[in-house]
Amino acid sequence: MKKLFLIIIISIASISVVRSQDFKYEIGAGAGIGFYMGDINPSKIFRKPGAVFGAVFRRNLNYRWAIKCDLATSGIKGDTRGMSNVFPGGADYIFKRQLIDMGAQAEFNFFHYGWGYSYLGSKRFSAYLLAGVGITAVPKKGDGYFSLNIPIGVGLKYKLAERWNIGFEFSMRKSLGDKLDGKVLDDPYKIQSSAFKNTDWYSFTWFTITYDFGRKKTICNNL
Repeated sequence: MKKLFLIIIISIASISVVRSQDFKYEIGAGAGIGFYMGDINPSKIFRKPGAVFGAVFRRNLNYRWAIKCDLATSGIKGDTRGMSNVFPGGADYIFKRQLIDMGAQAEFNFFHYGWGYSYLGSKRFSAYLLAGVGITAVPKKGDGYFSLNIPIGVGLKYKLAERWNIGFEFSMRKSLGDKLDGKVLDDPYKIQSSAFKNTDWYSFTWFTITYDFGRKKTICNNL
């Protein structure tokens, strides 16, 4: 009876060890371009790109789900030239700002992507969707900006090696304020009347490279 009890305890401990190693982390960097898509640039949303640089941290919960945090800075710019019929009081307004974006998103992988593609039939490639919550800040004295934002996007990930990943991601940020461009324009269509209807959007299109760290995934064939 004592031997049976000892075997059960050892088995439970073995299962716990394997499960504790099922979590893995990634850290890396990203670079690309950002676009402002607010009430400045409404007719051409991918005009006047600015550079994006940032850091990425990801916690892989399992082979399908992950939590990603990022910190990025981007230059955004735009103008209302040729749009006097849309904003009569703001024609020929030009702006350029450097913003900081901080956020956390949940990622859903379409394929079984994970620890070293040889483990448990996981894949080297996966498309994914992301959604979450973030903060937009423009640290400029006298004309700064701070707002929550809602990021949504799509991406692709590819495992170069057991611990190295590259990715391509397009995501849009919906700012819950309407002064990211530094000006409240004359608004004949009243789109600024609601935080959920304003047009202060911006997007990131960037490449990322991340390194896996933490315990390596292990498989116990006896379980």
